[in-house]
Amino acid sequence: MRIETVAVHAGHAVDPTTGAVAPPIQLSTTFERNPDGSYRGGYSYSRSDNPTRRALEQAIAAVEGGVDAAAFGSGIAASAAVFQALRPGDHVIAPAEAYHGTGKLLRDICVPWGLQVAFVDMTDLAAVRAAVTRETKLLWAETPSNPQLKITDLAEVSRIAHDAGAACVVDNTWAPIVQRPLEQGADLVVHSTTKYIGGHSDVTGGAVVAREQSELWQRIRMTQGTGGAIPSPFDCWLVLRGVQTLPWRMRAHSENALQVATFLAAHPKVERVDYPGLPTHPNYAVASEQMRGGFSGMLSFHVRGGREAALAVTANVRIFTRATSLGGVESLIEHRASITGESPLTPQGLIRCSIGLEHPQDLIDDIAQALA
Repeated sequence: MRIETVAVHAGHAVDPTTGAVAPPIQLSTTFERNPDGSYRGGYSYSRSDNPTRRALEQAIAAVEGGVDAAAFGSGIAASAAVFQALRPGDHVIAPAEAYHGTGKLLRDICVPWGLQVAFVDMTDLAAVRAAVTRETKLLWAETPSNPQLKITDLAEVSRIAHDAGAACVVDNTWAPIVQRPLEQGADLVVHSTTKYIGGHSDVTGGAVVAREQSELWQRIRMTQGTGGAIPSPFDCWLVLRGVQTLPWRMRAHSENALQVATFLAAHPKVERVDYPGLPTHPNYAVASEQMRGGFSGMLSFHVRGGREAALAVTANVRIFTRATSLGGVESLIEHRASITGESPLTPQGLIRCSIGLEHPQDLIDDIAQALA
């Protein structure tokens, strides 16, 4: 089946009792035992498993092309479960440019706990190879990267990981549907389902998807149930509903973003546009190979004049909303250095945009008047 059909039907079935087409929300925390002590539906306690959560996990696994998925209460909880599946002394190679919460998780929690972490430019394959040690157990990639949308060659990074006897994990939050890391050789995919998969800025969640039933995957599953960072049944139901329209939304996000990026690239007040769908992007060839059917809805652009000029743009938009996050139907804009602090990866003139589902010309007109 094509991905649109999979997204509509995965995790969904007509309710056998009522005939309801929409899946029910199973709020129960506990489930009755049979007289012999067994459980008729295989569910015993909702921290361990829940029918609504299971439906969501089946849907996300199907959309990513994996054999199984584990849902969490947030994207960072999903990431934490992957790192918790490792052991003190294990070595992780992580991207220097990535979601700031991932770096903070590694530096402030995982390193004191005992993990060894090397932060490298994942677009530099020689640097990735040089960072491998005898203790390397996991390579973590995020592509496109946050906030400058650098592209990591997933097939090559997966090959480096496997040659070292390590697992390759890809944070695919920014590019569901249009990018399928498991097909590129990744072992696990991580999502903040808060973003594109949920798609409506109204639910927080995360997920890990497995390519195969490995020992690492079993430890992640154990961490999910034992650590208990699970989403509520209602949150699962909201995300499951978002999955059904995900392919169509990603197509529209991508088309809109490309039009906005093309406009910005020709604007005299813009120094540079970071969008992998532009032929001028330094990683355009790799992006074109591994991102199929679009380049997602995220872009960054660098305004001439630095901090004050960038803040003036974000202060004067009328359709865009000044807010952090991404992947919803509404377009968001933010001066990224105001959120994470200035760094070489987040210059003061950088503005990050999540391009929504409004008409693209309205978004272009809004940025044009803000730049003016």
